Amino acid sequence: MNNDLFYMNRAWELALQGWGKTSPNPMVGAVLVKSGKIIAEGYHHYCGGDHAEVDALNKAGNKARGASLYVTLEPCGHTGRTPPCTQAILKAGIKKVIVGALDPNQLNHGKSLTFLRQHGVEVEQGLLADELAHLNEAFNCWITTKIPFVTAKIAQTIDGKIACLDGASKWITSAPARGYAHRLRFGFDAILVGINTVVQDNPQLKTTPAKRIKKIILDTSGKMPLRAKLLEGTRPEDIFVFTANPALKKIKAQIIKSPLYNDKIDLKWVLKYLGAREMTSVLIEGGGAVIGGALARGLVDKMMIYTAPKIMGEGLASVRGLNLKSLAAMVSLKKMSFDKIGEDILIQGYPYVYRNY
Repeated sequence: MNNDLFYMNRAWELALQGWGKTSPNPMVGAVLVKSGKIIAEGYHHYCGGDHAEVDALNKAGNKARGASLYVTLEPCGHTGRTPPCTQAILKAGIKKVIVGALDPNQLNHGKSLTFLRQHGVEVEQGLLADELAHLNEAFNCWITTKIPFVTAKIAQTIDGKIACLDGASKWITSAPARGYAHRLRFGFDAILVGINTVVQDNPQLKTTPAKRIKKIILDTSGKMPLRAKLLEGTRPEDIFVFTANPALKKIKAQIIKSPLYNDKIDLKWVLKYLGAREMTSVLIEGGGAVIGGALARGLVDKMMIYTAPKIMGEGLASVRGLNLKSLAAMVSLKKMSFDKIGEDILIQGYPYVYRNY
């Protein structure tokens, strides 16, 4: 591995330390190198905190003058929650900036690099660009569409069932797979479920480790139980119940009257509502009808399917309501990956559909 790749990979590792903590900002890592040695490192710790470049520059102090800066994402050149990083780079006397991915935010998107070049800083861009763009897939989606990046999670048998005909579903997948799925929640802004999942499974929808996460419930008819476990230990402002029956006055949550689509809560409308409130990523955890409806409308960006080596036979399908008319209409997944977790297999892929916003 050449030195540039080594330093950019290190910046990538640093960026990942902000996983689940920076939204609605992206994860970013930065490494300062001088005379062939790393003199300081930084990353974006949380939204509103110093950006990765400034974090590294502050640690380096005067040693930063004449150094090269490796950063996973194009430095910001505008004032948002913090001042422009481009100004901090100039003030520190950085001689060269090596950038991974361009910022999809049109306030920047190449403009920051042009600015730095115009002020005498040598700039290179594109090192690990595709990989580092993928790192911030949720931010990239939200900043360009104002719609959250949607991941649908399924825990199913090998024959595609998520519950028995009587609704029993605990537990299909193994303890290691369930633990992994709970840790995965930490990386999202919100978890979304349908009211049937709330009534039948009564989930808590907590993360590991614990963090404030938004809980979204699609409740067409207003069936939300007063003592649902997901209400416990959660602030009312973090629970959103979307319903066509806004008479749920006793529920300690935000009750939002929502339009319908095919007699169900309009999920596209819900996603736009959440995006306007700076939620960049949503994890759909059930049920099968919610996921099927989301797939049918092209609203799912990524699938995560935990598959147990079990056969149920008759049972509830993991995806319902697609109502496809031909094999050609099937939803195909691309960019597939497969991981063994405990005795289960995690299948990940991206539906080959195009959003229609």
